[in-house]
Amino acid sequence: MFFYYILFINLLSFSFMGIDKYKAIHHKWRISEKTLFVSALLLGSVGSIAGMYVFRHKTKHKQFVYGMPAIFLFQLLFFLLWLYTSGALK
Repeated sequence: MFFYYILFINLLSFSFMGIDKYKAIHHKWRISEKTLFVSALLLGSVGSIAGMYVFRHKTKHKQFVYGMPAIFLFQLLFFLLWLYTSGALK
């Protein structure tokens, strides 16, 4: 079940980047930066990072270039710590 959540939230985060890029090009109402970051915080950081570079969107904004990988690293460290404390990595 957890795998399906991770897959869903990463596809959603990836899609948000593509949709926001499309809306930016066509001068339409945009997806807020808060929404983009929240989707990454909800474990969609890999999808967000992939979307940034596939769609070439937000790659000149330092808060995204450094923020998204920072979120990913925090999530990865948290996951590894959880694995270690649960005994899976001992």
